[in-house]
Amino acid sequence: MTDYAIADYTPPKVWAWSKPNGGQFSNINRPVAGATHEKVLPVGRHPLQLYSQGTPNGQKVTILLEELLALGHSGAEYDAWLIRIGAGDQFGSGFVEINPNSKIPALVDRSGAQPIRVFESGAILVYLAEKFGAFLPSQPQARAECLSWLFWQMGSAPFLGGGFGHFYAYAPAKIEYAIDRYAMETKRQLDVLDKRLAQSAYLAGDEYTIADIAVFPWYGGMVKGWLYNAGEFLSVHEYKNVLRWADTLLARPAVVRGRMVNRTSGDPANQLHERHDASDFQTKTQDKLVASRL
Repeated sequence: MTDYAIADYTPPKVWAWSKPNGGQFSNINRPVAGATHEKVLPVGRHPLQLYSQGTPNGQKVTILLEELLALGHSGAEYDAWLIRIGAGDQFGSGFVEINPNSKIPALVDRSGAQPIRVFESGAILVYLAEKFGAFLPSQPQARAECLSWLFWQMGSAPFLGGGFGHFYAYAPAKIEYAIDRYAMETKRQLDVLDKRLAQSAYLAGDEYTIADIAVFPWYGGMVKGWLYNAGEFLSVHEYKNVLRWADTLLARPAVVRGRMVNRTSGDPANQLHERHDASDFQTKTQDKLVASRL
């Protein structure tokens, strides 16, 4: 058993917020909810208005929307507005009105008589899949399998991101106990996926569903080396079935497009800060916008 050198810290009887906390994200971490400033959200011309950033959670929704459009569902046309979470846009009054939890992504469906707000990425995926009758099986057993894996992701990814990712990449100090604890759990989760994907092409069986769309940005991103620069540390090459599955999804054009929307990091050619028309992928990526100003 490893003996860890633990800093001498005795928690007070009652915790108080007395200093910035959260390392790289300390400027947006606070123990209270609600808006910090007034800001009205823009509204575009399409039925669906998405307010998001191209993080793994944001990518889930844009991938599904691009998949729905690829199937010919014109009602899935959307405006994707960039919410810069590092700048605190999620605490603007307009955003808080559609998501009181101040987390991206958030969606407003304006196709009916009254706007419908939907927040939490899993809820948005289910809402859209049911609205358009796609990527969520109707047969009870297949539907249950799909929803089980969808909610597995919702419950598991915080250990990968808020646990492993935070302590490995963002915390102001490297804490061996915390990194070991969450590295172990992340590898266990990858092994769960690898064993499942040894049995079937996709998570819910032979059919591509919102379960795959939800899991891919986090766990596909991890085995492809996109998250936290931790691929070697976690020996992601060991999860061959997850890698096969991730490559299968990456061969889908809608997945490629969905990963670009509201993205603010990486290759400028793969960053489409806002999406308002299908042609934006060809004309408004960051590399083209920068070149047009020269």
